[in-house]
Amino acid sequence: MTEDGGAPLPPELLEKFRTIGLRLDRAGRFWHQGVEVTHPRLRQALLRWLDVRDDGRDVVRLDDQRYAYVDVDDAHLRAVSARWDDDRVWLRLDDDRDEELAYATLYAAGDGGLCCRVRGGRLRGRLGTAAHAAVAERVVEDRDAPSGFALRAAGKVWPIGVVPAQDA
Repeated sequence: MTEDGGAPLPPELLEKFRTIGLRLDRAGRFWHQGVEVTHPRLRQALLRWLDVRDDGRDVVRLDDQRYAYVDVDDAHLRAVSARWDDDRVWLRLDDDRDEELAYATLYAAGDGGLCCRVRGGRLRGRLGTAAHAAVAERVVEDRDAPSGFALRAAGKVWPIGVVPAQDA
């Protein structure tokens, strides 16, 4: 029984309801059944609700029981800007949150962009033009790094990787 006295939905029906035709494109626009989600606050809420289930499926999640699947074309979030605070770099994500770059996760994407893990490593992030330019100020050549480059930050030289298998 549910809280309102009704019978719980069968698992297969619940799964069907979770597939709502939601997609996040490379530019960070949400689409619902082919129509762009244009309401700014709804878009921000969807960005904040982005998560990945333990089985690897991308979702927008309210809680453990209430979530819907989302197809993510590229990165979950985009860094719209970056700022240096001494030798640490802070990213401003398009969900309006700030977080320090996870330096060890920084990698060069196949298209030349810079990407990293965000939200404690749960989500994929892509550095937008302004963030990329700010971070690139401290990128140096490094023959030992997989990409041939490294980032000088947070008291270390961090090798910049190449596209990890889970992000390809």
